[in-house]
Amino acid sequence: MLLETLAAAVQTPFAFEIIERTASTPRVQQVVQLSLAPAFLLSGIGAIMNVIMSRMIWIAQRIEKIEDARARDQQPDDWRAPELGWLKQRRKLAQGAILFSTASAVIISLVIGLLFISAYITLQIGTVIALLWVLTMVLLVTGLAFFLRETRMAARGVQPDKDAQQN
Repeated sequence: MLLETLAAAVQTPFAFEIIERTASTPRVQQVVQLSLAPAFLLSGIGAIMNVIMSRMIWIAQRIEKIEDARARDQQPDDWRAPELGWLKQRRKLAQGAILFSTASAVIISLVIGLLFISAYITLQIGTVIALLWVLTMVLLVTGLAFFLRETRMAARGVQPDKDAQQN
């Protein structure tokens, strides 16, 4: 029984077919060339995320500094409230930018993997890869929109409280 199973496995063309397909150097070169654009996009997403994370760290440290000063000096809860609210809004926007940028990086990594797999299987998955590429771009643009809103908010600065000005 065991010998029959082994004999059947040896006769199975799938294993040999995979080995035969992956042995082709030009085919591997072609797949590597196809995956360069998504790989460069992944690199760009990483660079963007590095900038967003730097801003996020600054925001978090500023919030922590204000809250520590408030606790140390026993200031009232509304002490520096406009700035804290502004910083917390910026933090939410930066978190959204990171979330969508990370999701786009995950999807583009999946695209790169599927490009390699598609070269060695008979199932046609080009439509899936194209849809994932579009999804990557949608996620990336959404992340960049969050980042744009955060940078615009930072450029405007803390807006004075209108109620405080009237009093």
